[in-house]
Amino acid sequence: MRALVIDDSRTTRKILMRMLNKMGFETVEAADGREGLDRLKEMGASDLVLVDWNMPVMDGFDFVRAVRAEREYDSVPLVMVTTHNDLESVAQALEAGATEFIMKPFTEDVIREKLALVGTLEA
Repeated sequence: MRALVIDDSRTTRKILMRMLNKMGFETVEAADGREGLDRLKEMGASDLVLVDWNMPVMDGFDFVRAVRAEREYDSVPLVMVTTHNDLESVAQALEAGATEFIMKPFTEDVIREKLALVGTLEA
């Protein structure tokens, strides 16, 4: 399984990638949404994308909308990983095409739980 991790924080990317690697994922990273789109196209196929909301160049919300505009990525789970925790933000992300939402700070158990919910890991 392959996962793309998009976050402008190098530390957050490394933490998420380490967790995903332990779960059996090959990981690719990007520092913003624009780079994330490039990486997604280079990968050809991805089983999962974890994307931060607040980033320079292209934020996670715009990334989700851009990916959902491309039919070839319809089945890719897009999980927002963010400090936004108000219901309006959650609803906005889900309406844009996010599959699930993870609040920062997170634990490995939370990541496993959410990945099981979106069907990329067994519970």
